[in-house]
Amino acid sequence: MMEAFDLFNSLNVAHDLSPHIYLENRQPQGTENIYGLLHSIKNRLKIQFVYQKFIDEESSTRFVEPVALKEFRHRWYLMAIDDKDHTLKSFALDRLSQLSITNQKFSFPAFYDVSENYKDCFGIISPNGGGPEEIILSFEFLQGKYIKTLPLHESQTILSDTAKELLISLKVYITYDFIMEILSYGDKVKVVKPASLVHQVKMIHEEALKHYSPTV
Repeated sequence: MMEAFDLFNSLNVAHDLSPHIYLENRQPQGTENIYGLLHSIKNRLKIQFVYQKFIDEESSTRFVEPVALKEFRHRWYLMAIDDKDHTLKSFALDRLSQLSITNQKFSFPAFYDVSENYKDCFGIISPNGGGPEEIILSFEFLQGKYIKTLPLHESQTILSDTAKELLISLKVYITYDFIMEILSYGDKVKVVKPASLVHQVKMIHEEALKHYSPTV
């Protein structure tokens, strides 16, 4: 993770290479706190910060035990145990401010392994119950080439690869992040199973189509 982050920073400061390397101007917010968070994780130090949820008008002060950092779609997230209810939660760094590292020590939870926790997940959302499901997706031929070179998930296996379609199987939790990923491929993908996911994606497309329906 640090190699990826250092490379990200190196490319940003390598002005003499700018004619040869083009980076997106859209950069994530909150990355200025990464080194402080890594320090607190490594040294088992509790931290305090102000957090602003998008769905809440008021911000809140959090006192947590930092456990891990995770990146998803250009955003960084902190996994931490909230002192308020002793629950493991994720906090987006772009909504985190006024970080303060305390001198209060804590012990890592024996039950938590970030790799194991997200093994069957797509994105940042970790489900509270149930289990991962087998998902079969059909991609049209050209899109399938991209899916083969950058798999959606480590569980991805190819069921069929023809001149018409790429049929793949995944085993993941069906979360909001995963549904949004499927929708991002538009008409280039079709959900084959499970039926519950077929229904969800179909309903979302139908609701989206209403935005373009002619007004009376």
